[in-house]
Amino acid sequence: MGNLLDTIKSPSDIKKLSKSEILELCSELRELLINSVSKTGGHLSSNLGVVELTVMLLYVFDLDTDNVVFDVGHQTYVYKILTGRKDLFHTLRQFNGLSGFPSPKESKYDLFTSGHSSTSISAALGLAKAASIKGIASKSIAVIGDGAITGGLAYEGLINAGRSKEEIIVILNDNEMSISKNVGGMAKYLSKIRNNPSYFKAKDRIFNFLIKIPKVGQKIIRHIMASKTALKEILYHQTMFENMGFTYLGPVDGHNIEELSKLFLRAKILKVPVLIHVNTVKGKGYSFAENAPTAFHGLGKFEIETGEVISKTETSFTKTFQNELLRLADNNSKICAVTAAMAQGTGLFEFAKKYPKRFFDVGIAEGHAVTFSAGLAKGGMLPIFAVYSSFMQRAYDQLIHDVSIQDIKVIFAIDRAGLVGEDGKTHQGIYDAAFLNTIQNIEIYSPSNYAELSLMLDNAVNTATTSVAIRYPRGDEHKSATSIATGEPFDITMSEVPSKTLVVTYGRIFYNALDALNEIIEKKLYKNEVTSFDILKLNKIKPLELPNTDFFKGYTTIIFFEEGVKNGGIAESFGYCISNLNVNYYIKAITNSVPQATVEKQMELCKLDTKSMIEFIKESTK
Repeated sequence: MGNLLDTIKSPSDIKKLSKSEILELCSELRELLINSVSKTGGHLSSNLGVVELTVMLLYVFDLDTDNVVFDVGHQTYVYKILTGRKDLFHTLRQFNGLSGFPSPKESKYDLFTSGHSSTSISAALGLAKAASIKGIASKSIAVIGDGAITGGLAYEGLINAGRSKEEIIVILNDNEMSISKNVGGMAKYLSKIRNNPSYFKAKDRIFNFLIKIPKVGQKIIRHIMASKTALKEILYHQTMFENMGFTYLGPVDGHNIEELSKLFLRAKILKVPVLIHVNTVKGKGYSFAENAPTAFHGLGKFEIETGEVISKTETSFTKTFQNELLRLADNNSKICAVTAAMAQGTGLFEFAKKYPKRFFDVGIAEGHAVTFSAGLAKGGMLPIFAVYSSFMQRAYDQLIHDVSIQDIKVIFAIDRAGLVGEDGKTHQGIYDAAFLNTIQNIEIYSPSNYAELSLMLDNAVNTATTSVAIRYPRGDEHKSATSIATGEPFDITMSEVPSKTLVVTYGRIFYNALDALNEIIEKKLYKNEVTSFDILKLNKIKPLELPNTDFFKGYTTIIFFEEGVKNGGIAESFGYCISNLNVNYYIKAITNSVPQATVEKQMELCKLDTKSMIEFIKESTK
């Protein structure tokens, strides 16, 4: 690796570079990205695609006065490196290290936390409006991908930004991909623009002529851009963005620093909303990522020479869901699968190949996915919407209005429930049990192992009469999962002698609790008379179908462990159910946002690992 990158201590240092040095800097950045992400894992292909775009953004604009908001934020690695965090880049996505997404706590240059898509335009418009109110001269810049711009919130932002007349710049990074290949009308529209650049050359010729006119050239350009006269219609072909109120610039090659510089400088002099259409290649500069951008979107450690992932599991909850869904669909022609741009991540890729007429990728549009699924169900089909827990949050209104109130049967396969690891705060699946718990006409199941997941999905398809949500974690089942699999609402799974202490839990941390109780008993960690425990494993967590009150007689202490938020969670509902009992009730659940780390470390932080459970049980039964 060269030494040029070592001279960049702040964004202002980039402005001192020559064009040849900028090209060298881009090469060094790609080398650093590949070497570092191969060791830490992370989002590689998206970051390789925005190297020149990010460098020229910092070259043209001034981060001390201008505001930059990245959509989703997984493509900010270069931005982090160039804003003073190069020496910490090796800590990416690790506990106490750099977040894989923008984080205002890390740097003053990260203005807005973003981990979910389609938020950047609205946030940038708010920043622009605030600057305008305070009389501050600055540009607010939203960097958004062609995948993220398919989300409904992005359109809301575009509509309001276009009519605002604020100095907002939207940089549309068009690589024809979100995580998988983009779908829908916007993808086709951008493809049409992308493949016909000559359509807009007349605009460039006029601009280049006018900008050379001393003193008045810029004023004439601004007047034409702001006008709604026939002159503008004659001189300029309109795009949908211009009809919304934006000045459209592009499309431009996102890896050509000369062209990027030209358009960024042009946008800088305009005092109206501007949209710059930038074409990039996802995975640029690393052949394995260019040829397989989806595989290199988000991945673990890998071998640079071969592109092979080092630790690739052959089994997971997601793969179990995939296989069981295919088995059920073979025997039920009503089953449809719905995804919001996450076919690969949620295990629907094989279903899509086998049953293309029953597979629907709606793009980054979870709200639409839920209401669309409700429509499928009303039409006599059986929709299964597979979605990450943290992305399900964006469809809360549709869950209530279009599914629950109408008592329609839709099956929700909620992947990445619970702690998710290195993706950090914005991706933790710790809220779904709580917010689904507030909604009527939906049952929630939480399997602790693969066998239970299969049973619950089968039950949801063939037996359930209302909507069902099945929430399961990322990755493998517990190493000691011996398939305590049942469709019953609960199990008593351990009781040596009549016990006074009951431990309650659900999902994968059942095995942590089981290990904790076994260790307490086997190692005789108690010096008092408490030597045995019962453990109650909940499989259906909503509605709670608990035994009658007599079941709980004799217990003096009940402890609930929950891999989810405490407020509004299942543990609080359980506490309400037993509120008339004379019993000491303790809850250990998640009360704060959880930073990036391994899942094992996050369990420790949340006191849900075996060692912490032992201590909590001991304290609660003193």
